[in-house]
Amino acid sequence: MEKEKPTAEEIAEENRRLRRLRFMVDFTLSLIYQSEMTREEALQHMTKVKDYALTLFPGKDLAFELIYAPRFKRAIREIYGFH
Repeated sequence: MEKEKPTAEEIAEENRRLRRLRFMVDFTLSLIYQSEMTREEALQHMTKVKDYALTLFPGKDLAFELIYAPRFKRAIREIYGFH
């Protein structure tokens, strides 16, 4: 069975959600780099961004883990070292 092509409105809405997610990821990474939070707080922020991503894109856990989690893990490793 062939899938229906998304409408222009559906594509625009997905692009809006993606922009929101990118902003949230970038903002949170900046917060982690620039503030005096603990490693645990940084990990909590990463978890909150993942939860937000999954509200925008339900069922896309793997996509988050492949695309955004490495950025967070690298930032946390640079700031706090290996644990």
